[in-house]
Amino acid sequence: MRLLSLPALAAPFLGGLLSLGLVTGTVQAQNQEEWLTSSSLIDPDAEREPFDRYSYVNPDAPKGGTLNSAVTGTFDSFNPFVVRGTSAAGLTTFGGLLWETLMQQSLEEPSTSHPLIAEAFKYPEDYSSATYRLNPKARWHDGEPVTADDVAWSLEILKEISPMHNRYFANVERAEIISDHEVKFIFDQAGNKELPHIMGDLPVLPKHWWEGTDKDGNQRDVKQPTLEPPLGSGPYKIASFDPGSRITWERVKDYWGEELAVNIGRNNFDRRVYTYFTDANAAWLAFQKGGLEDIQIENSSRRWVTGYDFPAVNEGDIVKQVFDDGGVQPMQAYVLNLREDRFQDRRIRKALTLVYNFEEMNRTQFFGQNTRTTSFFHGSELAATGLPEGRELEILQEFKDKLPPELFTEEYKLPVYDGPQAERQYLREAVQLFAEAGWVIRDGKMVNEKTGEPFTMEFLGRGPTDEIIAGGFIQSLRKIGVDASLRIVDISQYINRRNEFNFDVVTGIFGQTLSPGNEQREYWGSEAASISGSRNLGGIQDEVVDALIDKIIFASDREELVATTRALDRVLLWNYFMVPQYHRPVVWVAYWNKFGIPEEQPEYAGLDLDSWWIDPEKEAALAAKYRSQQ
Repeated sequence: MRLLSLPALAAPFLGGLLSLGLVTGTVQAQNQEEWLTSSSLIDPDAEREPFDRYSYVNPDAPKGGTLNSAVTGTFDSFNPFVVRGTSAAGLTTFGGLLWETLMQQSLEEPSTSHPLIAEAFKYPEDYSSATYRLNPKARWHDGEPVTADDVAWSLEILKEISPMHNRYFANVERAEIISDHEVKFIFDQAGNKELPHIMGDLPVLPKHWWEGTDKDGNQRDVKQPTLEPPLGSGPYKIASFDPGSRITWERVKDYWGEELAVNIGRNNFDRRVYTYFTDANAAWLAFQKGGLEDIQIENSSRRWVTGYDFPAVNEGDIVKQVFDDGGVQPMQAYVLNLREDRFQDRRIRKALTLVYNFEEMNRTQFFGQNTRTTSFFHGSELAATGLPEGRELEILQEFKDKLPPELFTEEYKLPVYDGPQAERQYLREAVQLFAEAGWVIRDGKMVNEKTGEPFTMEFLGRGPTDEIIAGGFIQSLRKIGVDASLRIVDISQYINRRNEFNFDVVTGIFGQTLSPGNEQREYWGSEAASISGSRNLGGIQDEVVDALIDKIIFASDREELVATTRALDRVLLWNYFMVPQYHRPVVWVAYWNKFGIPEEQPEYAGLDLDSWWIDPEKEAALAAKYRSQQ
């Protein structure tokens, strides 16, 4: 799977991440060892079709102006690859605004990438390696060329310091430098069809800069956080910053990749300014005022329905717009920390799932805007439905003695609270499951039958949104005597506690696409459960899950991939590792009316803010109006 990085502006609201996926064996044998200029894990024809630019962009979009963004929390590092520290807005584990990857993931086609630092790649019929050829024009901001040595060093160092890259590229044994502009990745086993393609997701770092010294003569250390602006190769560089308060990025005027197909009509803002606020409410007030946040990616149903009733909206100076999100819907869920003994029992986890009254929360808190998520691959052919059959059933039969019996005989269904009777039924079932696991209600409290220890659950949050997300669930849990509470901490503490798995329950978002693969190890694999900063938040360690992940990675064709992914989905659901929440197949956006926007946005990604531009006339009109009102 490949991770699709939305524009840095959207990251604080959308959780980062959305994912792109695995090859499925559709690339024909005769294609092997040919140089390919694009990479597709689903459509082999896309690898030979000319790619001139994204279809939705305005190739004549003007450059200029400033995009202002509000961010909650703080930052103390420009190194996003290490667990320590909080990296600044504009940086991601795949480079962000500063560092380029070998290929750029397409925003309008699933599981497709186009040339960036690499101009082409090839791989043998057995998928035992991949060779990437670099664009000789690729340059660091100091004018030095990007070389195969940089690529090989980046792979080595990222596997060492970054938990995510360590799992993502786990089967990459080493990189061999063939020439200054050609590097070959050697894999530790053949048959991993996705791996040649996802090497394009490798962010390339400047070896000579990180191994050099700073202005004071001190040796730099890529393994540590830093507030020295690093050398990059991307369309932006850090112009100025105030630690923890503000960072300003400026467009690189002589950016080497300006005319690449993936960049035509994009990267149009001369400056991108991120201002930090203590909490989401302060950031929201900044958006209403103007000048500190220009675009609000809205994630609050209540605010979207009732909160946009103020002069700037009513007078048309702020515009609300809805964009379709055509990708696989992410699993947003209450993640139960399985490292805690009380969550080890599947009966307890099922009971907690039964207690969650989604319908009541959707009606009272979310204005009916949300849809219950019923699969880790919701809205796609990869989602498990009905009873297992065909090839999926054959795969599951291999593990029959290690799976819940009802997985084979019952359709997985989440509780539906359609009235008081349903609530009584689900709460009774939950209490019974607790009793079977050794917990009983005494004096209104759920306690351990033998020790009298109360059953406690602390939800970890970072702001008002978490109060809304957790509030209704906490009330329901208290109805069966569970001592449930919410702890709100500042953003730095929140990130540190998540990275160190220091929580009982936390909301997690797990993005997927149509081609799952190596990233599943990072999400659910046993090894990732004990690695600080990994995305296996819940600490899942299950031998069936591990075996299914390997089957997905080494699937022989699309049919096998789909069947195995459905099996994995079903196993994850029936083990009740987390309590599914909800999703919206749209992106809500409100923005100050100073932008030019292409007539369409990419349906697959939903939104590409890098394709927007500043309209000077609109911006001048807004400035004149609000200056005259001051």
